[in-house]
Amino acid sequence: MLTIDLSGKRAFVAGVADDAGFGFAIAKALAEAGATVCVGTWPPALGIFQTLLRRGKLDASLALSDGRKLEFERVIPLDAEFDVLDDAPADVRENKRYKEQGDFSIEGCLGRLRADFGQPCLDLVVHALANGPEVNRDLLATSRKGYLAALSVSAYSMVALVQRAGPLVRPGGAFVSLTYLAGERVVPGYGGGMSSAKAALESDTRVLAWEVGRRWGHRVNCISAGPLASRAASAIGAAPGEGGVKRKSFIEQMVDYTRANSPLPEALQAREVGAAAAFLCSPLASGITGSVLYVDKGYHVMGKAVA
Repeated sequence: MLTIDLSGKRAFVAGVADDAGFGFAIAKALAEAGATVCVGTWPPALGIFQTLLRRGKLDASLALSDGRKLEFERVIPLDAEFDVLDDAPADVRENKRYKEQGDFSIEGCLGRLRADFGQPCLDLVVHALANGPEVNRDLLATSRKGYLAALSVSAYSMVALVQRAGPLVRPGGAFVSLTYLAGERVVPGYGGGMSSAKAALESDTRVLAWEVGRRWGHRVNCISAGPLASRAASAIGAAPGEGGVKRKSFIEQMVDYTRANSPLPEALQAREVGAAAAFLCSPLASGITGSVLYVDKGYHVMGKAVA
């Protein structure tokens, strides 16, 4: 019987700040398979996340199928916009949400893992990070600053993470990131350079697979997930209305449209992406690297709307 067994593996999931998104679902799936899990959390959200964990507000979501509870081995501040702490401007470093967190850069985050567990200390690394400050703007209305910010956090941070985590990962390790169909097709409303960032992330997945495979023997893959009405996705904002009537948000529209036009006409569940990530991280996927795996109820194969 084939099973996903990640016993004895340690995973680092970058981009977990609540229990509603893909990052949390992936962390939970990895734990279900036996891995221990450390997470990186955006500093402005870290305090609230830790409070919810401490007060048991997330206990229902943390419950595993065998009766265990998901216990994060480490919850580490991480702002993936900065490779090293010196990259962060003074106003960010002095901000009350950052000031007490120590080194919240990618290097600082991984440095904590190195200090706590030695080197190498990881087996699986998941990039569940994305941000576009102008995502609710059309590309024509996007500023250079907003465009480059989207690429920085949503695409280049994967490169920076692999650069620094590669030596920390034991032989046979795996990296996984998250993309969206807008990286290869037009999705009106998904703006601010985010579609360009996803296209870059998919291209980088292929190049990193070659370089990382030859240098360290690790695998690099990407999941193209369908839309999910997570808290993070709500940042894309509401669609324009007519006559002052509020319409559904962009993400709500995309969930409805994708469900209506997919071969499997049902909404995507975060746990389905989690399970796919666990597979890609497991020995069952030892022959897969440089790939984009679609987890979207088959929506990506459609060439004509049916509803």
